[in-house]
Amino acid sequence: MQYVGIQTQIAKNNWNSIVLLLMFPCIILGMLWVFCCIFGYQTAYDYYSNEQYSYFNWDFVNEAWVSLAPWAIAIVAIWLGIAYLFNAQMIQHATGAKPLERRENPRIYNIVENLCMSCGMPMPKINIVNDPQLNAFASGINQKTYTVTLTTGIINLLDDEELAGVVAHELTHIRNRDTRVLIVSIVFVGILSTVLTLLTRGVLRYFLWGGGGSRRSGKNNGGAGIIVVVIVAIVCAAIAYFLTLLTRFAISRKREFMADAGGAELTRNPRALASALRKISANPGLGHVNREDVAQLFIIHPQKLKQGFLDSLTSMFSSHPNTQERIRILEQF
Repeated sequence: MQYVGIQTQIAKNNWNSIVLLLMFPCIILGMLWVFCCIFGYQTAYDYYSNEQYSYFNWDFVNEAWVSLAPWAIAIVAIWLGIAYLFNAQMIQHATGAKPLERRENPRIYNIVENLCMSCGMPMPKINIVNDPQLNAFASGINQKTYTVTLTTGIINLLDDEELAGVVAHELTHIRNRDTRVLIVSIVFVGILSTVLTLLTRGVLRYFLWGGGGSRRSGKNNGGAGIIVVVIVAIVCAAIAYFLTLLTRFAISRKREFMADAGGAELTRNPRALASALRKISANPGLGHVNREDVAQLFIIHPQKLKQGFLDSLTSMFSSHPNTQERIRILEQF
């Protein structure tokens, strides 16, 4: 496996960042239109035939979408702004990480500093998590927030060459702008999940407690149609969320392979990183972090994937590639 040029990878990630920034708001706006269609399904009473009938009020749908779309964009922008300003603090809080000073562990600082000097990048912050098990991750979206976080277990149980391989892996994530892309995708998936939850609850309240007209009048002529519309909307929402999850996970898996290759190239010692991954996979830490969005940043996911004939299916939903495959590729590097 040969690592592609750093500038090429950065350019790809910058382009992917733009695509993600455009794709997620488009999905949100599209789902907003679908839910507007639900509220556009209305009932009326024909006094001549003495019957109630249902119809789509397209004028209402379009007017509602046009009026709500700016609010949706504003909410997304504000949410992204909050994540941009406070992503480092949120990740620190979720993992229990604390800043590590040079005087507390000169060994770690020397490893990070030497690797940064060898590739000509500014030194990121270093955080530590008091966890006897092994794991590490990189985070941040700009030079002020770029951070490499290590557990006490990984610091104590890996030798210098293995630890350098892990740090080089995380530095490659930063150099490639992987952390920026991942945090943007994390933010938008969180936004989408919240928006869909709120809209679904609103739809249920609308039709169950006074929205559709047929419930209050005692007529059920449009009841079947309403049920169909609600089911279609829920299925569309689930598909949209499913696609965003697959996109985020696929991005994360690809970047792990790239970071492995970049770390091996930076240290000129791929077998040390392979050895580190083998040790980490046997005892991965940070399992107390009950947030999948944060866990996808880790060098190895703390929960082991099930093995067997469902491997191909479970790997589709995993934020990390198979660790044994990563080790195999590194040992052939």
